[in-house]
Amino acid sequence: MPVIKHNPEALFPPYRNYSHAVEIKGDSTLLIISGLNGYLKDGETMPDSFEEQGDIIWQHIGTILKSAGMDYQNLVSIRTYLADPSFDEANVQLRIKYLGDNKPASTVICCQLLDNKWKLEVEAMAAK
Repeated sequence: MPVIKHNPEALFPPYRNYSHAVEIKGDSTLLIISGLNGYLKDGETMPDSFEEQGDIIWQHIGTILKSAGMDYQNLVSIRTYLADPSFDEANVQLRIKYLGDNKPASTVICCQLLDNKWKLEVEAMAAK
């Protein structure tokens, strides 16, 4: 069963010992997307607002999905880490914007993230 790493050049450079996503091919395909944050392609610049970080993350997810021949409708599971529970409604609005009618399994966790400037981090799984 082939395992394909996805690190599209349109995203920020992956951290050490990390891939942005891993695709597992067989009779079906499972794409596992690592937790992504709102860094721009340079890997250093990140906007301050939750909404801007969220849009960048969801665009990164879209780029990774496309690299595996998928789109947002292929998402089957999403795990979102929020730096503060007050971001919940804005997070829901982002999901509505990018997922449309797709309603994958989802978990939202409020916690301290690795870097204080991160407002959220999103990991996902997609299948086809």
